[in-house]
Parts: sequence; structure tokens; C-alpha cells
Amino acid sequence: MSLFEQISEDLKGAMKARNKERLEALRNIKKALLEARSAKGAGSELTDGESVKIIAKLAKQGTDSAAIYKEQNRGELYSQEMGQVSVYKEYLPEMLSGDALEKAVKTIIDKSGATSMKDMGRVMGVTSKELAGKAEGSEIAAIVKRLLSAF
Repeated sequence: MSLFEQISEDLKGAMKARNKERLEALRNIKKALLEARSAKGAGSELTDGESVKIIAKLAKQGTDSAAIYKEQNRGELYSQEMGQVSVYKEYLPEMLSGDALEKAVKTIIDKSGATSMKDMGRVMGVTSKELAGKAEGSEIAAIVKRLLSAF
């Protein structure tokens, strides 16, 4: 079962359970996936990898919005947004962090044969594709920069 089909099934379950918060989050995901499928030049089907990227983007946007709500002391909106983000995260692969992320980046650098900061663009391209949805881009960039600076 593809990720899109799984979300559709979970959407039906949320409707039957009358879980308003989960239903709204799943509708947001499905809407974003349908828009991506119907975008000009897109194929009729999304791969699970493409779906994960879209859901990760929704999760990041939700987290950013929640941070703004928290700064403005809007607790109700903050908790609503974080509730949706928690639903988004159910469909994302486990995030890499710390040592696991650094090890993955080192492996990619070794495979690509990068030797200096001049290779950062090439390494970031490969790393971003391989670790899509598994780590924040800013975290990846910081580790790549630190590791390539050490050469």
C-alpha cells in the first residue's frame, strides 16, 4: 500500500472516529499530495519519497507557525498546530540526529570523494537526496561544512 493510499484509509478512519484534529491534518496532507500530483509536468502518481518530502514540508511549516503562535501567547492556536504536526510526523521516517546523522554524512563524503569546501555543492546535492525527510537541511549543511572544513 502506498503512502497516499494509507493516508486515504486513515482519513476514513478519522471520519468514522469523529477525530476533528486528526481529520483536519490528514485532509491537509491529502490536499498537498493531490496538488503535487496534478501540478504541471508531474506524473499521475507520486512515489513514497516524493510524498514524504511534501509531508516533511507541511511539518516544518506547522512547526514554524506554532513557534510564532507561542511567541504571541496564542496557546490555543499553538496546541492546535502542534497537534497537526504530530499527525504529520506519524508518516515521516525516523529523523536522524547527532552521531547517526554525522556518520551518514561522512559516508556520503567518502563515497563522493570530496576533498575540500569546493565540493560542498556536490556533496549537499547527494546528501539532500539520500537523507530527504530524515534530517533538516540546515543541520545537514552545518555538518557538511564542518567536515569539509577539516580537510
